[in-house]
Amino acid sequence: MASSSTHIPLLTFTFTIALLLVSCMSQSPKPRPLVLPIGKDPKTNLFYTSLGIGTPRHDMELTIDLGGPFLWYDCDNSYNSSTYHPVPCQSKNCPGDAACTGCTAGPFKPGCSNNTCGAFLINPYADAIFSGDLGQDVVFLSNSSSPLSPILSACTPADGSWLLNNLTQNSKGILGIARTQLALPTQLSLSRKLPRKFALCLPSSNKKGLGTLFFAGAPRVSFPLQNTSLIVNPFSTAPIFTEGDPSYEYFIAVKLISVGGRVLSFKPSLLSIDNKGHGGTKISTMNPFTVLHSAIFKPLVREFSKRASDRKIKKVASVAPFGACFDFSTIGRNVTGLDVPVVELGLEGGAQWRIYGGNSMVLVNKKVACLGFVDGGQETKTSVVIGGLQLEDNLLEFDLVSSKLSFTSSLLLHNARCSHFTS
Repeated sequence: MASSSTHIPLLTFTFTIALLLVSCMSQSPKPRPLVLPIGKDPKTNLFYTSLGIGTPRHDMELTIDLGGPFLWYDCDNSYNSSTYHPVPCQSKNCPGDAACTGCTAGPFKPGCSNNTCGAFLINPYADAIFSGDLGQDVVFLSNSSSPLSPILSACTPADGSWLLNNLTQNSKGILGIARTQLALPTQLSLSRKLPRKFALCLPSSNKKGLGTLFFAGAPRVSFPLQNTSLIVNPFSTAPIFTEGDPSYEYFIAVKLISVGGRVLSFKPSLLSIDNKGHGGTKISTMNPFTVLHSAIFKPLVREFSKRASDRKIKKVASVAPFGACFDFSTIGRNVTGLDVPVVELGLEGGAQWRIYGGNSMVLVNKKVACLGFVDGGQETKTSVVIGGLQLEDNLLEFDLVSSKLSFTSSLLLHNARCSHFTS
């Protein structure tokens, strides 16, 4: 497969980012963090990056899945790499979750080898799960001409392109950055002796500049970050798992939700994880908007609409999938976007995640703006899934050793954006 081009300048990451990161990591004992630029796909509202894989180097656009267990990509018929090595079934690097794979079609290449460790390739938007080959190959960060140490990843068989359904428009796979040993942040921390942490700063649109994925932690900023615990759901939330496996997704403990200072009334147990793994709050880049259990969604819409009315914001007919929409011309502006009631998540430890207009409202057309939360129904497994819109222009650092999330609310409050880290 020839090196593919991408529709944003991911390979022209400027020298300025290097200067910025050196200044951010001024303590000489600390290694300079590795970075990947992040773009937003306007069609799917999902986020992507570009990573070079193999020899010759194949630059691939990959959808970013915060809850994905590892990197996987499409090994179509034209793809090959001289530095690719399949992982044998008996290898200590084989997790053994999927059955061994084999290939009779030939010729042997990535995605076609025998006695190879199988790996379940997960796309939350695909109708089924496929078993691909686990292998090891060199990778290149988008702004680097030198390869990093080989990493473990998985690739599809030649007929696996359907696994790319509903990902970003040019996506060749998924970059999973969950709390697993095979996720790229963990592999890079071990091979490069970096701190086991990473930071995510998602852009609101490519027109306003790219965001950044930082390996080894967030850059230093001139304002404080709040902290809360990352908690482990003891029951797996993956589509395929072994009984007793905990979830590798990122959960936090939300204690209350308020709108304009008024605490919403719903059953508090929805915010806790029960003895079946149901409930609680997780963070996701594969949900464009925050998804709420119906028992939380309905009081949120009701209270938000009431508070908006107090501000003379005119409500109009709802536009699917949203539950509350408003006349755009009746909404004021402020530094954080549309001037609407603030949605606030009260977190364990006293931290407060404030969701301002730039992260709560969706302009669905020139005349209508809607509250960017959707109803997940009564049977949703996780009560609150914080989605991409609510993460945009927020800096989040995931510390995998201390199980801590450090975060800002909107960077717009500090006259900054995620794109400011890369330009």
